[in-house]
Amino acid sequence: MKFAHQGRRLSGVAIPLSAIRSDTSPGCGEFPDLARFGDLASAWGFDLIQLLPVNDSGYQSSPYFALSAFALNPIYIRIGDLPELLVRNESGVGKGDRPQGLGDEAEALVRRFSGAERLPYEALLNGKLGLLRRIWATVSGEKGPADEVIRVELDAWMAANPWSRSYAAFITLKSRNNERPWWEWPLFRNPTAEDIESLWRDRPQIEDLYFRAWLQMRAEKQFRASADYLAKKGIALMGDLPILMNADSADVWARRSCFRLELSAGAPPDMYSDKGQNWGFPIYDWKALEQEDFGFWKERLVEADKYYSCYRIDHVLGFFRIWSLAERESTGAMGRFIPDVPISRDELQSLGFSIDRIRWMSQPHVPTWRLVQAAGESAAKSAASAALERLAEEELFLFKDSVKGEKDIESLPSLSPAARDFLLASWRDRALLEYEPGFFNTSWSYRSATCWPSLSENERSALESLIGEKGAQAEESWATSGKHLLGVLSRATSMLPCAEDLGSVPDCVPRVLEELGILGLRVFRWTRRWNEDGQPYIPFFDYPEASVACPSVHDSSSIREWWETEADREGTWRFASASLGRDLGSCPDHLGTEQVAILLELIARSASRFAVYPIQDILAMSGKIRPADARNERINVPGTVGLGNWSYRVPVSIDEILAEKKLTIKVRALAKFRMVPGNKTGKGHTEVG
Repeated sequence: MKFAHQGRRLSGVAIPLSAIRSDTSPGCGEFPDLARFGDLASAWGFDLIQLLPVNDSGYQSSPYFALSAFALNPIYIRIGDLPELLVRNESGVGKGDRPQGLGDEAEALVRRFSGAERLPYEALLNGKLGLLRRIWATVSGEKGPADEVIRVELDAWMAANPWSRSYAAFITLKSRNNERPWWEWPLFRNPTAEDIESLWRDRPQIEDLYFRAWLQMRAEKQFRASADYLAKKGIALMGDLPILMNADSADVWARRSCFRLELSAGAPPDMYSDKGQNWGFPIYDWKALEQEDFGFWKERLVEADKYYSCYRIDHVLGFFRIWSLAERESTGAMGRFIPDVPISRDELQSLGFSIDRIRWMSQPHVPTWRLVQAAGESAAKSAASAALERLAEEELFLFKDSVKGEKDIESLPSLSPAARDFLLASWRDRALLEYEPGFFNTSWSYRSATCWPSLSENERSALESLIGEKGAQAEESWATSGKHLLGVLSRATSMLPCAEDLGSVPDCVPRVLEELGILGLRVFRWTRRWNEDGQPYIPFFDYPEASVACPSVHDSSSIREWWETEADREGTWRFASASLGRDLGSCPDHLGTEQVAILLELIARSASRFAVYPIQDILAMSGKIRPADARNERINVPGTVGLGNWSYRVPVSIDEILAEKKLTIKVRALAKFRMVPGNKTGKGHTEVG
């Protein structure tokens, strides 16, 4: 869908579709709710709605664990709007009468779940799928749809969406294998295209296959209707395309050649996670993808183009380089960037490092005394026997060849917790990582490795110089890779690409994004000059025009919770006062509705092309709507598994939000600030509240 707002400064709201609450939806938002939410955005003076992914994620409530890059989550289907709930006469025209009981069941589902404070994901999904299957039974037969009108419609839709055949086969087999991942199935673990087609000729499964395809056809129709409604109202709909695919997905199952399953993606250690993150998603085989002219990615974009006029590329850094981990690692500590420029053994030897010295830097050496000190005499002996080999006659151990990663240590049954923790820490204690024989990468924390202080000053200096050279070469390769891959994406459709470029960002990334016209992301709390004393905020009027400014994101705390638990309140309040050019009074410990409006004004006045506010931060300007506890505004806490993650729902319905006139005045003021670009102070601002 062509982006219709070129050159304009837009205001928008970000929301998970599941969080929308309406009078006709049960427990979560549904595709038709987007149209009504568009009415709310329009009343606020906004012209953009940003969604989290809406792909089918099965029984995972996280939308980033999708079972397909193409299929939509059936939890968002509005059952009451299905044409199958109308009985057809002989000419195929609906009479308007519902099949006995099914319409009543749909209404009962709304009553059962609509009052839930948080998204009851699994219970709601089961309830919907059960009812949808009974509706399907009214129009299906042994060989697929018995209703001729639906059969013709479904066959035509599947022909236009060939991905639906492998997806339906995958979901059906997964269900019949008790939802286990495909690599645990007794059959069809490595399917050919003919294997998949053979399933469509297998009469016992044909009804299930068509059922899954029918769900997707109906989901698409409802989603497209709302997307078209928004486009006619002049509201841009921004989608979210995660770069990586769940290993247990229809795409990895059916298009194995596109992925490298021996490596998983993650993130290196940082201030939030000292061991980094291992997401468990396979990385792409970009060479294989290029040989097929990037068909998988082009197809993804064409599918997204049905609904969106702009899209957010999640973790855009992965198109430049991806933090990759061997399959036996469980954390993100022992990773390397791919593509990379490794250090060869010959280069190390040319610097004067002997074979023994190289081994000292690249293989963890475990002294007996440290093992005993950490685990105790008895546990130390057990740990040494299970995981270590003594080095000659020394009181020093190396890991056995059978230990390939953290998972191998974690799976040893005889270790005490203290011994296991010590061995894991020892496994990560090295300066160089030998991923291929004779080729090395530095570990993320190589200067903290036990071996590093033992090197002479000349050795450290020579190695640092070589590391710097390799880093510069890698940066060049990342720029080339990123520009090529993102160029392919940006030319594939008329949608406007935006990028989530957070984290440890190489210098080449903003340059390439600017060259390609891809908007970067500027999160207020993290948009600072990190290398300067005091790490001052970058003035909002210095944000690049080709960017999206926002106060928070779905993986962060809301603006209220951030203020209460993380922010430098005094420094931030002084910055806001100086930036807006007016006395804001004393710094608050908690953000009242007016103080939230002040901080959101900073985003509104930014030089960024888009200013996008999470729905929680907007509703925080209303004392009637916002929850008493700011922690209840959180969508997700990365790296944690809890009932609260991905279950956020807006506290009240769309109509109740529309009735809050004071809130509408405040939000419309934010939209008006966007009409005055380049104003470096708040002088002449529109009062809010």
